[in-house]
Amino acid sequence: MAGSSAKKFRTSMFGFKRADVNAYLEHVIREFDQRLKEREEENSQLKNELNELRAKYEQLSRDAESLMKDKEKIAGALLQAQEKAEAILQDAKDYALKEKMRLDQLLESEKEKIVDIKLDLKQLKSNIAEILSRYENQVDEMITNIEEREKYYKPEQDEYNNEDGYQDETRDEHEHVNMEEDCAG
Repeated sequence: MAGSSAKKFRTSMFGFKRADVNAYLEHVIREFDQRLKEREEENSQLKNELNELRAKYEQLSRDAESLMKDKEKIAGALLQAQEKAEAILQDAKDYALKEKMRLDQLLESEKEKIVDIKLDLKQLKSNIAEILSRYENQVDEMITNIEEREKYYKPEQDEYNNEDGYQDETRDEHEHVNMEEDCAG
């Protein structure tokens, strides 16, 4: 201010001229007031910027804190979900193992049943074959028996038919009963 431009005052009887000093002082005061006003405006503007920055900082801090809480919640939820998924997977593996063991036992039991059924069927087949063989032998014996009796029994045509040329029914019934008794014995 005053140091930058040296002001020279005019002299008067008892020193410097009062009007020049007063004019200079008024000029310095106006200049000082102008610069003070500029500095106050600049200071006010800087305060406003500072307040805006503080508000932004506080908002960002709240947002960051909220994000951190959300991150912690998400991390906790993910951890719980992972633990739950692992538990479900382990339960499924345990169930599958138990079910496999149960099915293996059931399969083994069914295999044993099949073996037993095969043995029963073989025994049944053997029994049926034996029974069929016996019946076949009996039928063969009956056929042989009948054929042997037929050899001995060849009635003559005259004895067998009566005078009218018809067969005698009483004689047929008697011979039929005799053949049944022979087959049974």
